[in-house]
Amino acid sequence: MQRFKLTIEYDGRPFVGWQRQDNGPSAQGALEQAIRGFVPEDQVTVTGSGRTDAGVHAYGQVAHFDTARDMTTDEVQGAINYHIKPHPVCVLAVEKVSQDFNARFSAKSRHYVYKICNRRAPLTFDRGLKWHVKPPLDVAAMHDAAQVLVGRHDFTTFRHVNCQAKDPVKTMDYLRVEQIGDEVHLYAGARSFLHHQIRSITGTLKMVGEGKWTKANLRDALHARDRAALGFNAPPDGLYFVKVDYPD
Repeated sequence: MQRFKLTIEYDGRPFVGWQRQDNGPSAQGALEQAIRGFVPEDQVTVTGSGRTDAGVHAYGQVAHFDTARDMTTDEVQGAINYHIKPHPVCVLAVEKVSQDFNARFSAKSRHYVYKICNRRAPLTFDRGLKWHVKPPLDVAAMHDAAQVLVGRHDFTTFRHVNCQAKDPVKTMDYLRVEQIGDEVHLYAGARSFLHHQIRSITGTLKMVGEGKWTKANLRDALHARDRAALGFNAPPDGLYFVKVDYPD
């Protein structure tokens, strides 16, 4: 059996998320269906580096699958991109890896960006791809408050009520908020994240940017370890899975 590592981008709007589910199409399911179009195996499992929610996008999701068919990396990339049409999914790169590699368990860190379009005019081309926020945001205050969340903390306040993670304690490696023209980008990196963690953090920082919350309010919410203390949960529209880091 040969194991192939895939680097994938997708538009999350048509999908119920990355993970295969019974209630609608998923990015994982679209990939598995495409691969079954050219490999001999009846069942193909694509293992992703992490899940994304419905409507969340990816620039650099990583996954792997095994096949007995002898193929080059270019052949795999071309075959998947051909068979996966018309789904908005594209394989950017393919590598042959050893059986020791696991897209999920070998990952050292994962990186996300959340994009806010901060302007009065509504979105046209970027509808569903960014979160439209009309009131002007104080980006400096958002970034300063975000540093409260950097490091190792119990993020119970910022996890979905149905989060399946066994431990709410996570280590946030970095959290940056930057202004880019009329956009506000929040960059986050950690080994792993809780369900809705970034969306919950983004929504709450938006309240800081509007002057409705302070840095102290954010710290109190974190220490409350209670979902009821959350400020706001941002929509999935502006969230992108950027990349995954693996050991050399």
